[in-house]
Amino acid sequence: MATVETTIAGASRRQSLLANEWVRFAVRRLGILVLSMWLLVTFAFGMIHLIPGDPVRAALGFNADPALVAARRAELGLDQGLLTQYWTYLGQLLHGDLGTSLQSRLPVSQVISDRLPNTLALAGITFVVTLLIAVPLGVGMAILTQHGRRRGTELGYTSGAMVLSAIPEFLLAVVLVYLFAVKFQLLPIAGRAGFSSFILPVAAMTLGSAAAISRIVRVEMLSVLGQDFVRTAAAKRLRPHRIYLRHALPNAMTATLTLSGLLLSSLVAATVLVENIFAWPGLGPTMVSSILSKDFPMVRAIVLVYGGLVLLINLVVDIVLAIVDPRSAIRKA
Repeated sequence: MATVETTIAGASRRQSLLANEWVRFAVRRLGILVLSMWLLVTFAFGMIHLIPGDPVRAALGFNADPALVAARRAELGLDQGLLTQYWTYLGQLLHGDLGTSLQSRLPVSQVISDRLPNTLALAGITFVVTLLIAVPLGVGMAILTQHGRRRGTELGYTSGAMVLSAIPEFLLAVVLVYLFAVKFQLLPIAGRAGFSSFILPVAAMTLGSAAAISRIVRVEMLSVLGQDFVRTAAAKRLRPHRIYLRHALPNAMTATLTLSGLLLSSLVAATVLVENIFAWPGLGPTMVSSILSKDFPMVRAIVLVYGGLVLLINLVVDIVLAIVDPRSAIRKA
């Protein structure tokens, strides 16, 4: 009876400890997120004031009446001290006010809400396609080349993957546009008009990323396939697909999940250049045109959106890793 009570008490203590670790993990991650958002907001505010030029005069024209320029600066609060502007900006953000575009005179939140879904669609589809290519490719190459077999296949795969992963997305985009849109005229060259318009921009961002991730998957899979529990499963004469998919693959996914989070973060940033090449109606062209026209409220808001998405992705990846491997992820947090 005492043994049973001791076992129950031990299990209760372990559950309580695990619950406390999850609470500490959540508090730490939330604190990091809040601090990171504050730093991002401060950076976005300071970045605008470090860029030379007068945004009001750039919006109204260099020959605008000085009285009109002064009135517009007062309307935007740019005639106040820097610290006062900063606190005003924080207060506006807390109330969900991103300001008004200096060029279009539209609310910044309206412009972002119109264009952000297109950017998220492009990045999200690219992310899914990349994983659908990279994970099976990496697993397949690990199985084919384990124990030092098929050296020629390994060399060709590694060389090709290294070359593809080293080519910038915008250069791949230019090549794809020339081949499939200009020379052969198989796909649309610009804009978003149905499924076919996704093919070239998604391919431009997928090829290098899939090559890089598949190499990581292959290395992790080879490491797992050499461990004792896999050899034990093979000695039990389990079916190969069960060994690879049920026993080996889940243990090889931790590094892949981490890299996938970094990939999605980079894809969000990569859309800026790729969207401009394909005239995609997302935030990328808006950001470039806003920088050129010194539309600082728009630039500042887009920087916050991109930065916030990256922080959110990193938080989701941390949570997923904690669920997959709670002992290491939570204690390292």
